[in-house]
Amino acid sequence: MILEAVPFFDHAFRQQLETLCRWRRDVRHFRADAVDPALLADLLRQACLAPSVGNSQPWRFVLVEAPWRRAAVRRSFLEANAEAAQNYASDQARRYKALKLSGLDEAPVHLAVCCADDTTTGHGLGRQTMPETLRYSVVAAIHTLWLAARAHGLGMGWVSILDPTAVLALLSVPPDWSLVGYFCLGYPREETIEPELARAGWQERRPVTVLRR
Repeated sequence: MILEAVPFFDHAFRQQLETLCRWRRDVRHFRADAVDPALLADLLRQACLAPSVGNSQPWRFVLVEAPWRRAAVRRSFLEANAEAAQNYASDQARRYKALKLSGLDEAPVHLAVCCADDTTTGHGLGRQTMPETLRYSVVAAIHTLWLAARAHGLGMGWVSILDPTAVLALLSVPPDWSLVGYFCLGYPREETIEPELARAGWQERRPVTVLRR
């Protein structure tokens, strides 16, 4: 066995890591610039370095490239978005409608990230009592991808306002896959460290809360 030297992460690196986390934003406004396929492939490789329960590696990536499929996802978003607006009181509904909640029309890359719910990889280790950890593992891969993308100047936006069942059907994925997230990815049209929803007055970032027992 060849042992690799243990890296030393100094103070400067730790500061850079925090800066990266602060600049990881949910992006909704994209430039039209294409993303290099080689870069995208490398980002997905880095995403797979994420931890997973029992080393199950349940993440499955679907690049949505067909125009008709993208159009169908957009229709699902518009329908779900209109329905969601009805759940708010009049003033908040007005503010909700003013938010730009997706970059579906602009982002050069559309990526669906799924979970293989019936995967035998990992032999079920660690998820007998908490099977939801399989999907949590996929979220860890998504966050790893998000940070890696930001480090290359790319932004991601999570489109959660859509019908997951309809999206899975139009993507023609295996029946045991569940949709964890649908993402827009590309170069941001603007750069800001402040979350867009905070700038819009929708919700500020909350301080850390720790319970001691």
